[in-house]
Amino acid sequence: MPRPSPRPFLGLLLAACAAGAVSAQSLPDYEQPPVSYSATAPDDAMTRFQRRLAAGEIVLGGEGRDVLRAVLQAFEVPVASQILVFSKTSLQRGRIRPSRPRALYFSDTTTVGWVPGGLIEVATVDPRLGPVFYAVDATGLPAQPARIERDADCLRCHGGTFVRDVPGLFIRSVFPAENGEPLLRHGSLVVDDQTPYEQRWGGWYVTGYHGPLDHRGNALAREQGDELVFRPHAGRPDELSEFFDTSAYLAPTSDVVALAVYEHQTAMQNALTRAAFACRRMLHYQHSLQQTFKEPTTDEPAYDSVRSVFAGAVENVVDRLLFRGEAALPAGLDGHPAFRAAFVAGVPRGPDGRSLKDLDLKDRLFALRCSYLIYSPMFRALPPPLLARILDRLDAVLAGREAADRYAYLGTAERNAIRALLLATHPDIRARWQSPAAP
Repeated sequence: MPRPSPRPFLGLLLAACAAGAVSAQSLPDYEQPPVSYSATAPDDAMTRFQRRLAAGEIVLGGEGRDVLRAVLQAFEVPVASQILVFSKTSLQRGRIRPSRPRALYFSDTTTVGWVPGGLIEVATVDPRLGPVFYAVDATGLPAQPARIERDADCLRCHGGTFVRDVPGLFIRSVFPAENGEPLLRHGSLVVDDQTPYEQRWGGWYVTGYHGPLDHRGNALAREQGDELVFRPHAGRPDELSEFFDTSAYLAPTSDVVALAVYEHQTAMQNALTRAAFACRRMLHYQHSLQQTFKEPTTDEPAYDSVRSVFAGAVENVVDRLLFRGEAALPAGLDGHPAFRAAFVAGVPRGPDGRSLKDLDLKDRLFALRCSYLIYSPMFRALPPPLLARILDRLDAVLAGREAADRYAYLGTAERNAIRALLLATHPDIRARWQSPAAP
């Protein structure tokens, strides 16, 4: 008598597998196979940095600012990307206050954090693990070498509820008191490119914004009884000497355009990490079930529950790639020319000279609404069946083949421009979209 098909029971079995593993080990999903985040050695920019440091190709020395500058240069992170947060919302909260903010600098794959007199924090994106967090203690230089450790403490915030249980980077907007302490009972937000601008940047310094819309940056809050007292800062500064002594920092600015770009970048990166982890986990479960039921082991989603996770991941990633739900850009996001120049350096450009990093800063943040992180190592390292589905969905959207158009806000000219640029500059996309077998 033939064995009954297991397919009607797969949803229950998959849920039981997931719940049983978490219950047994009391670990988040990303700390269990197949991801095993903390137990897996990364292959990221910090790994290469440490090899170069050991070989003497990089020499760290001098005072805190000198070491910071050397680290930024080694990771190819531009000084012009500096953004400053003065709320006590990081592991170095004891050092942070409005008169001594924490500086962040970023590239497409690396974020560096620093407070004068403190550690240098580095988060680099591994293609399979997502962001990996390190602490660089250079306080003993030159008597002893810098100490670099993978910092598990960062996961208290960067691996929990703020980013939906994957390791991730994020920006928060809070109401900061005079000492920088966030008044959390009055709320806080994780900010991305969909957050209305009037709710952004609480606890951050902001320069280069000249528009009429008020935001929460550059301002302090207080409590009067149980009530929050908060008044947006009326100024529109281009540098920050009125707030604190900027001479300790590499720049006197906290660029508004850099802030807006980083908010998109963190949200896009978190979407890629979440999609990759979820689909790898479902394929892992699928393989286990196929072995149990003596079915052929496949990497293509074979069960409805697995296909459903893949479909949700595809939609979430494509939504982020194409800036679906992007908040309306207010007038006056001018920023500093130094960041705009550094941001587009070395970007892939099409035959007409356009790139996905070209800024608009009028109607929207970018001239072409497709994320530049489509070129990132992590995007290209997504599980192959997930990557194929994302590229096929993207092709259908840009070619106008979707019956119910979720992306109607993209006009035909913009879609055509994005599609032509990707075909000219992205080898994986060109191979997929020009293949006779592609949908």
